[in-house]
Amino acid sequence: MSMPASVTTAATRGCADPVAADGAATWRACVAPMLDWTDRHCRYFHRQLSRHARLYTEMITTGALLFGDQARHLDFDPAEQPVALQLGGSEPQALGECARLALRWGYAEVNLNCGCPSPRVQRGAFGACLMAEPALVRDCVAAMRDAVGDGLPVTVKHRVGIDRIEDYGFVRDFVGTVAQGGCEVFIVHARNAWLDGLSPKDNREIPPLRPEFAYRLKREFPDLRIVLNGGVRDDVQMREHLCHVDGVMVGREAYQRPGWLAGWDRDYFGRELTPPVDAQGVEAAMLAYCERMAAEHVAPFAVVRHMLGLWKGAPGARAWRQAMSDPRHRRLDARGLFEVAARARTEAAGASLAAA
Repeated sequence: MSMPASVTTAATRGCADPVAADGAATWRACVAPMLDWTDRHCRYFHRQLSRHARLYTEMITTGALLFGDQARHLDFDPAEQPVALQLGGSEPQALGECARLALRWGYAEVNLNCGCPSPRVQRGAFGACLMAEPALVRDCVAAMRDAVGDGLPVTVKHRVGIDRIEDYGFVRDFVGTVAQGGCEVFIVHARNAWLDGLSPKDNREIPPLRPEFAYRLKREFPDLRIVLNGGVRDDVQMREHLCHVDGVMVGREAYQRPGWLAGWDRDYFGRELTPPVDAQGVEAAMLAYCERMAAEHVAPFAVVRHMLGLWKGAPGARAWRQAMSDPRHRRLDARGLFEVAARARTEAAGASLAAA
């Protein structure tokens, strides 16, 4: 069967052709770094849906890498490529050392987080609060560039402002200063980060979106790659943004509606997957992955928690999701869990058809 009905084709409005030439396609469609979500198992799942979308790790702090278990934080499956490592930190030397680790582990990019507004991150003096110190971010980027040379790109993800600073000049000056350190790719979350009074969740929803700021950045810095992030929910919006910027990064919508990614290779990279992406095929690939991960003592639930939207919009999707996430099934091995979920979906779909 084909992917669920939630998979949409490219919209017909906007630019005549949303597909960039190969040289400009690297950041055309990206899945955002999301804490507690975009771990290696999530990324492997997303890669079954799109071969070319750029994937990102969760933010990993420099302290965790320099003083913790590097392999646990950095190991990934080669099938995840292209995958970028996102770092949290504000000390140029530490960031340079971590960028060197990214190069050694084989990542396709190292990204500096200048957009996270959480109080915990602020206490570490990094994330969105770094936007108030563009010269420091410039120095951080320069140290990272020195560490990796031309081995991989150093990029920055940031907001358009902090607190009540809503002047375009603020983000323009930030980008102009940081670019002096050698950053050529800026991923612009088109909302302010309110550092006081809002939770991280509210910071994703309450500050108004200002995509026009990202558009202006591209006009004023045509030699930089500008990627827009924030509030993107469908192909219509992606195509509209791609009229003005080099790429689009999607967060929670991609995670909660993963079937959408199945059209990205065709719609934004001009590539057709052979054979075409099929939900049953993805499920089979993930079962094989779970069985492989069992040898590393990874429980199936650690993997399948990222897959719960796979059948979204298809008959029996709810029954499949419930079976996959049912705590009573934690004792099952991967094959047993997948078989129970597939049976639940098939029976629910049959009952729905009979009742129609």
